[in-house]
Amino acid sequence: MHVNKKFQQTWGLNMFTEDELEQLHLSTLEVLERTGVKVYEEEALELLRSAGATVKDNLVKIPAWMVQDALTTAPAKVSLYSREGNMAMALEKGNIYYGTGSDTPYTVDLETGERRESLKQDVKNSALVADALENVDFIMSLALASDAPTETSDLHHFEAMVTHTSKPICFTAHHRHGLQDIIDMSRVVAGGEEALQERPFIILYAEPTSPLLHTREAVEKLLTCAENRIPVIYAPAVMSGATGPVTLAGSLVVANAEILSGLVMHQLKSRGAPFVSGGGTPPMNMNTSICSYGDPGRDLGCTSLVKLSQYYNLPVFTTAGCSDAQTFDQQAGMEAGFNLLISGLAGGNLIHDLGYIGVGMTSSLEHLVLCNEAVGAVKYLIRGVDINPETLALDLIEKVGPGGNFLTQKHTLQNFREQMFFTESLNRENYDNWKASGAKNFDVRANERVRQILNEHQAKPLSHEAVQGLQNILEKRDAALTSK
Repeated sequence: MHVNKKFQQTWGLNMFTEDELEQLHLSTLEVLERTGVKVYEEEALELLRSAGATVKDNLVKIPAWMVQDALTTAPAKVSLYSREGNMAMALEKGNIYYGTGSDTPYTVDLETGERRESLKQDVKNSALVADALENVDFIMSLALASDAPTETSDLHHFEAMVTHTSKPICFTAHHRHGLQDIIDMSRVVAGGEEALQERPFIILYAEPTSPLLHTREAVEKLLTCAENRIPVIYAPAVMSGATGPVTLAGSLVVANAEILSGLVMHQLKSRGAPFVSGGGTPPMNMNTSICSYGDPGRDLGCTSLVKLSQYYNLPVFTTAGCSDAQTFDQQAGMEAGFNLLISGLAGGNLIHDLGYIGVGMTSSLEHLVLCNEAVGAVKYLIRGVDINPETLALDLIEKVGPGGNFLTQKHTLQNFREQMFFTESLNRENYDNWKASGAKNFDVRANERVRQILNEHQAKPLSHEAVQGLQNILEKRDAALTSK
């Protein structure tokens, strides 16, 4: 036994000193107390007023002690399960999980390679591909169904996902009514309200509006999740230089103020309800005016919010796997590779946006395959080097001796699968073998793998009763829409 041995489970990425984190925190408290936030939801305003905040019309100023109280009651760990109720993700310090991007209006067609409007079939396809990819841990709707009714498209997205994957689902909802319908659909799948609360396989993604504004729709969803004890992500997207100061520190304060004020409302509604922090501060590119998904400033802002969330001991949602590239090209691979590694090193719990290109407007299943391979490499790297008597292999080294080889040893056979990184799609052939097998570039191999998954992979089926229950809710909402 080693005395005073220090344990290192993963690599890490430090952004700030403790003093700097405290300064960001104190600056956020000053904004909440002095500047305040606007809230456009009556129940939340009454909760805030009754708890001790200063409320004048829609402007709310929140004292520091209310923020501290909310941080005290918010859980440090949020657990998510598979559709069948098996433990899948423990959102807490030290654990990283990766998932797809969400809600892209355009998709790169697998047949033509051209960008087109996304369809409900694309939501199904992306869920099925993500279900099969071994390094994708959770699912979001990687496409927007342009062929579904706009008012109920959120329900159609959820139905497409939950029938094509058993992995945890991070979903969006248009408003409170749609959210409640999706919760009801989830109860049908989970086996009831109590079963869903005990083993949730869903988590809602919602956003405040920058700078420092909480819309009625966003707060209604926040309070509905709190009331139903459904996990919720409340993640701002402050655009540095546009909806936030151009200085990263200033944008971080704005984003943090939005998160913490959202947390206060959430915990006032239901103390201890599961809440996930995070978000980003992507820059507005001053040359083109886009909100950049590939800029290193975006990575810096995302990882900074990860570190602030860890400072508060809150589970955290962040982004990676995305690119500004309009096609699945070298830029897409470079930008995704960088931000996937950085987010993993920072320790983000839920890391979404795998498969995103085109400034967040387009999904590519080939890019999702690339991200899956990159995540596998990131997880392998972050795992580090395991040092123990078995891995040090001193007796084996003595047995083989100078000039010997280890290939034929039993130790190699027993350990190589655990110790080495293996890939499904990356090239590991020499030149001659690569030429002999068709000289296929990665984009071709990625396309072939997607097609193979769609042809061969089947998600675990839902029960007939669950499928019928989902359809009943969906048809009822669609019928109500057409009768208006």
